[in-house]
Amino acid sequence: MLKKISVLIVASLVATVVGCAAPGVPPTEMPAEKPTEKAAEMSTEAATEAATEAPSETPTAAATDAPMEMPTEPPTEKPTATASPEETTAATFEHVVGLELVLDGLGAPLALKPAGDDSERLFVLDQTGQIWILTSQGELVDEPFLDVSDRMVELSAGYDERGLLGLAFHPDFAENGRFYVYYSAPLREGAPSDWNHTSHVSEFVVSEDDPNVADPDSERILMQVDQPQSNHDAGQIAFGPDGYLYIPLGDGGGANDTGLGHTAEIGNGQDSSVLLGSILRIDVDGGDPYGIPSDNPLVGEEGRDEIYAYGFRNPYRIAFDAGGERQMFVSDAGQNLWEEVNIVTMGGNYGWNIKEGTHCFDPQNPDTSPKECPDTGAMGEPLIDPIVEYQNGNAPGGLGLAVVGGMVYRGDALPAFQGRYIFGDWSTSFGQPDGILLVATPPATTGEVWSLEELHVATEENGLLGRYLLSFGQDTDRELYVLTSDTSGPTGDTGKAFKIVPPAQ
Repeated sequence: MLKKISVLIVASLVATVVGCAAPGVPPTEMPAEKPTEKAAEMSTEAATEAATEAPSETPTAAATDAPMEMPTEPPTEKPTATASPEETTAATFEHVVGLELVLDGLGAPLALKPAGDDSERLFVLDQTGQIWILTSQGELVDEPFLDVSDRMVELSAGYDERGLLGLAFHPDFAENGRFYVYYSAPLREGAPSDWNHTSHVSEFVVSEDDPNVADPDSERILMQVDQPQSNHDAGQIAFGPDGYLYIPLGDGGGANDTGLGHTAEIGNGQDSSVLLGSILRIDVDGGDPYGIPSDNPLVGEEGRDEIYAYGFRNPYRIAFDAGGERQMFVSDAGQNLWEEVNIVTMGGNYGWNIKEGTHCFDPQNPDTSPKECPDTGAMGEPLIDPIVEYQNGNAPGGLGLAVVGGMVYRGDALPAFQGRYIFGDWSTSFGQPDGILLVATPPATTGEVWSLEELHVATEENGLLGRYLLSFGQDTDRELYVLTSDTSGPTGDTGKAFKIVPPAQ
């Protein structure tokens, strides 16, 4: 029987840190840091030596009647958070789903989405630099729609948060053929020489001769953001219901929002004069290279005009609800103790690095949540708490090492899930692919935390995902997809895309 997972909101919890296996380290070795921090310290050479060879073949679309892959032995039992008296009780429903394989042979799939042009094609983004197309018949187009791997930094195969990270189609893509990508490029000329790389947000257009091929020479770079470290790149760009492009940026990487490239004392998350640690909003049609929406919160105020909201550590998965009030859901990967999901609104300050989730944070002692801290930012603005929080796997009772944001379910195949937020966690360790799927239910009373449960995967023999969870996708019918890999880094060909289906389908 699956366990109910509680949302913890006790602000003064003191946790003891436990280790997790890191990329390139055998599962029996237990380093002390979580994925993002350990990855920042690894050299490219060491990670590459630890990884398998890159695939030589293109990915393949899965047959509709393909059997579900079953693990040979179940992963170890997952820890469970302690019940909290403030827990919100959701309406009872069967938190069970099935997974139907639709594509395999990828390296590290990070996005799956339609273009909004009525073709019913699905575009699948691979962190290694390619965008692939699944036709409306579920067949894979032989050649990639776009390949930017030769414009990116060389990725560390054992683990890397850089790469091709974001894809967004212009709201008028059917007419203008324009789309946008976010990728990690080599450090640009003029950037600090001891920084790591430069993030690019670029526009491309579709080839005039073939709708399944983009014009690689059409690149127009809209924005370049220099990054001091190799981690916390965020990057899952999206157009909002207002027609503007939203760009999530991590705090610059490393740990604690301190050190090289981080604003002293307050960190990048709390410094509105820098773009890092924020979600940006720009008008791709209103300027050269872009315009600023006139109602962006810092227009005419102190700070960068592009900023829509700030106070983030690594908001690497964002999604707009396809229904309801069209709210923006953002998962912000935590440091050592807490993982969180936020509903983000204009001008909001989401706390990092004053807070980690609902808890106070001390950059000098990240393994313990202080009892007291400010509840406002530098301008006196309130710090906004997440709607969902759970303990990181480095702490006793923790669920996993990095929250992976998903989407509010608005499809028809799973009516009991309507309005619930489906998301998950990357894995409980580096050494064994052990991601989990989660579902959060909105509270009956506005302002309360969302209740949280683990999803049972009926198509797996032991009910567990048994893979590294990388991301989620959505098709034209608003049905959701799970994107996974069997390796901890962007290498090999174990990346897969599964459609979430009813358990008895």
